[in-house]
Amino acid sequence: MIYNQTSIEGLFTIDLDKREDERGFFARFFCADEFKKHGLDPKIVQINNSFSKFKGTLRGIHYQTFPKSETKIVRCLKGSIYDVVVDLRSDSPSFCKWYAEKLTADNRRMMYVPKGFGHAFLTLEDNTEVIYLVTEFYSPEYEKGIRWNDPKIGINWPFDPIVISDKDKSYSDYNSRSI
Repeated sequence: MIYNQTSIEGLFTIDLDKREDERGFFARFFCADEFKKHGLDPKIVQINNSFSKFKGTLRGIHYQTFPKSETKIVRCLKGSIYDVVVDLRSDSPSFCKWYAEKLTADNRRMMYVPKGFGHAFLTLEDNTEVIYLVTEFYSPEYEKGIRWNDPKIGINWPFDPIVISDKDKSYSDYNSRSI
């Protein structure tokens, strides 16, 4: 695997290190030992899968609070997404800054989202499927969210979402909530 440090400390994209031949390629998707060597959390306890029927489906901005904070490894298996993370670590120099990558079935790029970050994505195609490896079990009592278009955070989405769940629509701006 090829680990790429982004402009936000602790946030990585991960590309496959492909071994190709006439059949196609082989690559490692996950390796706990390699994650440890790069200082990343290798403890995967749950793997989640989402499928979105329509282009323009927004999911997020979601996160879980302490003691159920989670690290996510996100990969698009079918279609494509605009994957966004927001640094919610109050002691970070990049606090409330966001970072985005286009993750596609073709580029096979993954986003490593450490604890202390909010996460969201917007589907760029119909019938998009995403897989998440997470380091903590889903705990609804610790789940929080921020409104997708909070002006304080100022995410530059490629276009406005068309499909948003009622729960995601109900999230407040950052200024009106305690993270």
